[in-house]
Amino acid sequence: MAQKEGHPSLGDFFYGSVTVGERGQVVIPAEARKAHGLQPGDKLLVFRHPHMRGLVLARVDDVRAIFDELQQWEVVMARLADQAEQESDTE
Repeated sequence: MAQKEGHPSLGDFFYGSVTVGERGQVVIPAEARKAHGLQPGDKLLVFRHPHMRGLVLARVDDVRAIFDELQQWEVVMARLADQAEQESDTE
């Protein structure tokens, strides 16, 4: 199957395989660490994938930024709902 221009390929998401050690540790492949700027001491959160038997890793700071953005959107959506309610009351 031909790769569509501008669409990522499997290779854009796959960095290789790892083995879980006796203590449950894995080594993140060097290419993945480099591509995502991971440094020794960086804190990562481990999430269960919502639809598969897999795990998702994310930097703590990135997750905080996502939650901050979501909170801002909640404020915006609440204001829009209030505005829409006020407009319907005046009609």
